[in-house]
Order: sequence, then C-alpha cells, then structure tokens
Amino acid sequence: MAEEQTGLEERIIIKDQHTKEIDLVNRDPKHINEDVVKVDFEDVIAEPVGTYSFDGVWKTSYTTFTVSKYWCYRLLSAILGIPLAVVWGFLFALISFCHIWAVVPCIKSYLIEIQCVSRIYSLCIHTFCDPFFEALSKICSNVRVALRKEF
Repeated sequence: MAEEQTGLEERIIIKDQHTKEIDLVNRDPKHINEDVVKVDFEDVIAEPVGTYSFDGVWKTSYTTFTVSKYWCYRLLSAILGIPLAVVWGFLFALISFCHIWAVVPCIKSYLIEIQCVSRIYSLCIHTFCDPFFEALSKICSNVRVALRKEF
C-alpha cells in the first residue's frame, strides 16, 4: 500500500512538472525581455518643433503603427511560435543531453587523471627543487646588507 502511494505521488509530481499552469497575465515573470522589446511609436517616430504634420496624419500614423505592430506580432507568433518552440526545446534538450552525457563525464575523467599527474609532479618538485632551494637559502642566509648615507 505504501509503495502504491509513493508511485502515485511520483506520477503526480512528474505530471505537475510538465503540465503546470502558466501565468497568462505576466508572461515575462523573470523580466528577460524588459529592456529589449519596449518599442513604442514615440521611440521610432518623432517630429521636431516647427516641422509638424497635420494632426490627423499624426494620429492615423500612431494608430497604424500601434495596430500593425500588435497584429503582425500576433500573426507571426501564431504562425512561427509553435515551430520555434519545438526548435528551441530540441536545442536545449540537445545541450542538456551533451552536458549530462559528454561534458561532465569528460571533466570528471580529466580530474581523476590529472590527480595522478599532480602527485608525480609534486614528488618531482619535492625531490629536486626543495633541496636546491634549501641549499640556496642557507648560502644566502649569511648575506648582510648595510646602507650608509654619505654626505
């Protein structure tokens, strides 16, 4: 009975990860596109003082820009959104797969092998360099430097 309960809980958790509800109001909760896509009419088109078009032209241009941007984005996202989501999903799955099955094992293998090399290197340094520098330090330990000021 306990095993059935555990299996059911695991299936519920797995189902929740793939079918979690998304927020349809705040579609950028982590603010990854905050500084990129905020392009309004005023950011693109502006008339300096003294060179104004007719008010009707200005209002119509504003409405045309805003509505066409809105509907072009909706149309493009309707046509290309799902195929691009599949492409990006595949790409990130591929990156995850390569990282899990190739990159991390290679790094772990390298670290295991380099540990052996580091022990041999350490042994060579202690065998050859330590006596040399100890002898050099004993030679230089009796050197005295005296500074005199002469006027």
